[in-house]
Amino acid sequence: MNFVVVRHVFSFGFSFFLCFYIIPKLIKSSLRLGIMDVPDGKIKCHQAPIPYLGGVAIYIAFIATLCIVYPFENKIVWLLLGSTLLLLIGLIDDLHVLTPARKFFGQMIATLCFLKGGFSLKAEFLSSSFNLFISGFWMLSVINAFNLVDVMDGLSSLIAMISATSFLIIALLFKQYEVSLLLTAFLGAVIAFFVYNKPPAKIYMGDAGSMFLGGFLASVPLLFSWSSYSTDAYYAPVIILAIPLLEIFFLVLIRTSIGIPFYKGSPHHYSIYLIKKGWSKFQVLFFTLIMGILFSGSAFLFLFKIINFIWLVVILGFLFLVWCYFVFYNKKSGNVLNS
Repeated sequence: MNFVVVRHVFSFGFSFFLCFYIIPKLIKSSLRLGIMDVPDGKIKCHQAPIPYLGGVAIYIAFIATLCIVYPFENKIVWLLLGSTLLLLIGLIDDLHVLTPARKFFGQMIATLCFLKGGFSLKAEFLSSSFNLFISGFWMLSVINAFNLVDVMDGLSSLIAMISATSFLIIALLFKQYEVSLLLTAFLGAVIAFFVYNKPPAKIYMGDAGSMFLGGFLASVPLLFSWSSYSTDAYYAPVIILAIPLLEIFFLVLIRTSIGIPFYKGSPHHYSIYLIKKGWSKFQVLFFTLIMGILFSGSAFLFLFKIINFIWLVVILGFLFLVWCYFVFYNKKSGNVLNS
């Protein structure tokens, strides 16, 4: 048991300090090479160009840590291949903007890597082909959700921290130490990045980082044996990742309703709605933190059979209404979805 604790502490600490060390080097490299996120006054509303490449720092720290502490297996190799592909696709998009179709094609190839490695839902009441379809749809949704939510200092990294911590708690409680070891390596790097990414941000993760985060957090839940906990335990990852999923759901809904292609950028992100109401960036992060804890808490209550499915629906319905009220309701005009 002591050895397990030491491995986890080392995994987190090594990943954190390596990422913390690398980021200043990448900031200097980004400034020298001109790899910057330039504000456009619409979605990108930061004051001055901010260096990219934060996602590369997270990735390097994560991979280096796994090389030291993790026993490599066939499934993990496929996880790393898919994650690496997502990072490279995002990096290409950061340096030379890809069309949505090309970007989505790359995401599909990465998703196939995850599926080929056995990262898929294994629900006995569904056919194997339908399990694969649902798993692929899940991964593409979460990848794009993290890519879309990354429009404000510290936001995507904070959501990743909340989600990964929730999965880490579940892994430790159910003694799935290989999964928890992956998560400590991931968390160490993301927390170190958040130190530089919190408002005012000194570096952004770029599409490379957001897609890597999304790919990892979409695939990690598929390492758990949910059916051994409860027949309805499959809901837990969806609830834990509720915030990025709500972001992509409302973006598709709003853009479609006003005649904008769902893949085209627009300022209809929840963080931008809140900032337009006069919220500070720290207030948006605090709101995200509280909502993330409440969603994850409801997942824990259900997973550990403290509440039944009916109470879960009631709680989630209430949290959904709270989310809609704070994000979309304009007290001055009394309108909803007033952009």
